[in-house]
Amino acid sequence: MNSSGAVGDVDVVVVGGGHNGLVCASYLARAGVGVLLVEARDEVGGCASTVSDLDARFNICSCDHTLVRAMPFMDDLNLAAHGLTYVEADPSTVYLDHDGNPPWLFFNDSERTIESIGRHRPAQAQAYRRYLADARPVAELTLAMGTGRASTPRMLARVLARRGRGATRLMQWSRASALDVLRRYFDDEALVMPAISNGPSVWGVAPDRPGTGLAAAQYAVRHMVKTGRPTGGSGALTDALADSLTAAGGRLQCGTAVSGLLTDSGRVRGVRLADGTEISAAAVVTACDPVTVASQWLGSPGSRTARRFVERARSQAPGEGYQSKIDAVITDVPRYPVLEDSNLLDLFEDRDPGQSNYVISPTAVEVAEAHRLRPLGRVAPRPTMMANAPSVLDPSMRSRDGHHVLSLEALFTPYDLEGGWEGSTEPARWLEVWSRRLQPGFLQSVDRYRTMTPDRYERELFLGRGYTPSYAASPLSSLFGRHRELSRYRAPVPGLFLSGAGTFPGAGIWGAAGRNAANAVLRTLQ
Repeated sequence: MNSSGAVGDVDVVVVGGGHNGLVCASYLARAGVGVLLVEARDEVGGCASTVSDLDARFNICSCDHTLVRAMPFMDDLNLAAHGLTYVEADPSTVYLDHDGNPPWLFFNDSERTIESIGRHRPAQAQAYRRYLADARPVAELTLAMGTGRASTPRMLARVLARRGRGATRLMQWSRASALDVLRRYFDDEALVMPAISNGPSVWGVAPDRPGTGLAAAQYAVRHMVKTGRPTGGSGALTDALADSLTAAGGRLQCGTAVSGLLTDSGRVRGVRLADGTEISAAAVVTACDPVTVASQWLGSPGSRTARRFVERARSQAPGEGYQSKIDAVITDVPRYPVLEDSNLLDLFEDRDPGQSNYVISPTAVEVAEAHRLRPLGRVAPRPTMMANAPSVLDPSMRSRDGHHVLSLEALFTPYDLEGGWEGSTEPARWLEVWSRRLQPGFLQSVDRYRTMTPDRYERELFLGRGYTPSYAASPLSSLFGRHRELSRYRAPVPGLFLSGAGTFPGAGIWGAAGRNAANAVLRTLQ
């Protein structure tokens, strides 16, 4: 979606057309605020985009949406009226490893998931019940804290409304590592490592790092909020948000990069575009990397608090991308003999197993080795991998010549690859490693493919060194207002607000940061 409007002075400028920026701008427009959203790319969506290439459509990142479906803005912004619909795979995920051990299936329904686990791992099925009894209150509280306004009184009110259920364990898990928490319940890596693959590994951190423990709640969260895929690709969400924005009177201008912020008397007064154009505004919301905003766009703000904000940002080492993705057009659907040889196929009932997302997890030892290799510019022999063929569930995702499309993600793939990405044989190796789990000869069905590596994310999505920012603090620290500019969305410079994946509650297709930032702006303007 690419809408435009004449540039002029406005009430609020929102910088960044990812889903958080679009959510924020849409709420502001519906409240009667004169808002202009500027996006550096030629289309909105950011990492939630679906893009055209190879005569097909590919999702920039994952096709699966979970947390965003729990957000009230789906109704508040009337996204269904703007064309957003979801389809649902069930089971949503099949969990495998590189060694060919029996997989297990994740269903929205916890009992069906437990049945799947019990087919090959009866003891782990009972452990999963114990896990859910402990994890559900934590998941409920985490969702409540993330979807509402980030203020200490409101967060405490949510804790009290649940009579403290989950609060103690949330604090304990917040301080612990993901590995420690998961190993309290499971003694089989088949149950431990998928949560690591979809948690700390996606965040780019080691699973034994203290503070990653809330990753253990993810199974419980996904039983509470049904995973789905926007019809037509992940970008259908951001297209609907863009339509909602313009329908409410907001303006959207793509192909418009920002180079700095306008300040006067210690206050942000607007933005300066890369072509030198200046846009005045009563407030600016930056839905991009807050480190870039503070270290490169702010200059030398006047107050001591603002100077500390800038100095902290400038002292941080730049983040580096660590994810890569192969997008392919395929003439056959990948099949997994280890699944077909198991006694699990009947649980799919009448659904095609090709609909699901497949996660192939290494061992804990291999993940530790992958973290050691990453700063050396090397990729682990058996990386964490996530594969899906979204066109099986959603035929509208098929290529122009009627073939299926495939996405294969690999972790960790360093920005500074040893020998460089140009001409690297690494992507072909990932395909070969993945194909060991597939039917014989599958690679012959790969008709054409492209590889998105960190250097390409940098060029095409304006992500410095291919890095997607992520909010690293725990809900506990957010509860007490630490990292205040990131959890309360007000920078220590009047007129500047922060949003996006680098602010609370963090990365992923969620949108809570956009909604919360809009509330912060509205309270200030009022």
